[in-house]
Amino acid sequence: MTDRYAVVGNPVEHSRSPAIHAMFAAQTGQDLTYERLLAPLDGFEATLRRFAAAGARGCNVTVPFKFDAFALATSRSARAERAGAANALRFDADGWVADNTDGAGLVNDIQRNAGRPLAGLQLLLVGAGGAAAGVLGSLIAAGPARITVVNRTLDKALALVAGHADLGVPLAAATLADAPAAQDVVVNATSTSLAGAASPVGAQVLKPGALALDMMYGPKAQGFLDWAAAHGGEPRDGLGMLVEQAAEAFFFWRGVRPDTAPVLAALRASS
Repeated sequence: MTDRYAVVGNPVEHSRSPAIHAMFAAQTGQDLTYERLLAPLDGFEATLRRFAAAGARGCNVTVPFKFDAFALATSRSARAERAGAANALRFDADGWVADNTDGAGLVNDIQRNAGRPLAGLQLLLVGAGGAAAGVLGSLIAAGPARITVVNRTLDKALALVAGHADLGVPLAAATLADAPAAQDVVVNATSTSLAGAASPVGAQVLKPGALALDMMYGPKAQGFLDWAAAHGGEPRDGLGMLVEQAAEAFFFWRGVRPDTAPVLAALRASS
């Protein structure tokens, strides 16, 4: 019997996850289907329970439901616990298991696909919402010299830093206006790209040749990518992160780790 999975969110029609998981399944010989599932803003839990009751094995969860998915799980991985949010659920017989693969996906894309080992670097994480919370623990684990979290409101940045202060890498918090200069890697985890904005921080944050990555992908990220290129940075969108976090989710569900390189290359070629 073919196993069913889906990406659940609102909106969800733009998602490239079905194509990614179809390629993973073909590559690894796994018998599964993967669809898009639009959940009403006030109907996430009901949508999810219907999907699970129909025999589905798991799902990815995208905006704005990652906190809801975390709350609905009966058990959670350590990285989901640290983030306080989940982007993957597995519907086991004895309960729902939550994971958060975003951070691993981001770090794998930066280090493997972009060729930027993070150990010893100065890193700026822009934003302190759910997207930033989902990746900070994995960024810390990669061993940068320092991570600064900047946000429109300082309190949220301070709270995010405080929740990760025990992990052994120096952390700092600041407002967007006080973002530090000359960073090796800048990650935009805000939603500014949804409105086509260029960058929520000034160009002083970019060391010459700095990697500037927007977690968005597709046309929405273009403003940030153009800003990075215009100020001497190396622009990168979130498509590689999307593929890498999908591979982590695939392993979480199936116990099989797909090869991401040909999948990312195929997506880039079709963009």
